[in-house]
Amino acid sequence: MTRGVSESVRRIPSPRRSELPYVGVVIATRDRPYQVRRALASVEAQDYAGPMRIVIVYDGIPPDWGLAHGGARPVLVLENWRRAGLAGARNTGILAAGDCALVALCDDADTWAPQKLTSQVNAMRARPGALFATCAAEIEYGGRRIPRLAGRRDLAIEDLTTDRIGLRASGFVARQDALATDPARGGIGLVAEDGPADGTEWDLLLRAARRAPIVNVDHPLVRVLWRSRETDPPACADRASTLRWLAGRHPELGEEPATAARLYAEIACWEAAAGHRQPARVWARAAARQRWYAPFVGLGIAAATGLLRGRQLRAVLRRLLP
Repeated sequence: MTRGVSESVRRIPSPRRSELPYVGVVIATRDRPYQVRRALASVEAQDYAGPMRIVIVYDGIPPDWGLAHGGARPVLVLENWRRAGLAGARNTGILAAGDCALVALCDDADTWAPQKLTSQVNAMRARPGALFATCAAEIEYGGRRIPRLAGRRDLAIEDLTTDRIGLRASGFVARQDALATDPARGGIGLVAEDGPADGTEWDLLLRAARRAPIVNVDHPLVRVLWRSRETDPPACADRASTLRWLAGRHPELGEEPATAARLYAEIACWEAAAGHRQPARVWARAAARQRWYAPFVGLGIAAATGLLRGRQLRAVLRRLLP
């Protein structure tokens, strides 16, 4: 039976104690044999002095059982036993790390700086009651590396709903039992398996911030190999669907006029790019009702009415991609 979050405090050593928490690292993968080995190597190279276990979960393809091994930092290889997809694979790993105090996520195409885990665990241990931690990322694209910082040490729910902060799942660290406990019982809950892939990470952050401020180590401890997103009509329709899902799942996104205006205007732009003119107009009007003079609302209206289209609209949308 899953223990509640109130009991979990006993599982994380006090900052006054020398023992370091047991960390389970979950790497969900699919069809990236080279990248997953690179991600695994960066996790195994951590300077963290505490115990670790790495869980590699294969989604929809035969696992590479040869990656499994024992030792001081054992690697466990599993098949996704939950719903097919990234969220189900992550949840498989989170639950398999049930005896670990903390769980960290790492995408199969990303890598960690050697001090990443140590920095985040120390930051969490210094904040009694912390349930979730993040860190900044370095985006690698076209031969360039660009750090994306949040500019904050702690992230409250208001920070996540009023500002666009580029946090990556490879920087997430959380108490295992908080993730394994349903929000109705005081936990954060697992990754949403019924949601669109692009929305589940932000959804998890919002749920975590509802429980306690998120501890943020604002240094680029994760390197993200940028994978360009398409802006063709099907991809744009998917993005609009993701934002609608988030808006319906988190009413707080519509409570502050400026935040709601930005969100609704973005949906209008994506709907217009997908060729859905009528929904685009509906969302553009909703944005204008929230705050008609907000800078982004004009773009939403221009997209919905056809004044902004084609290559210019796609250029705007690429700047919106996280």
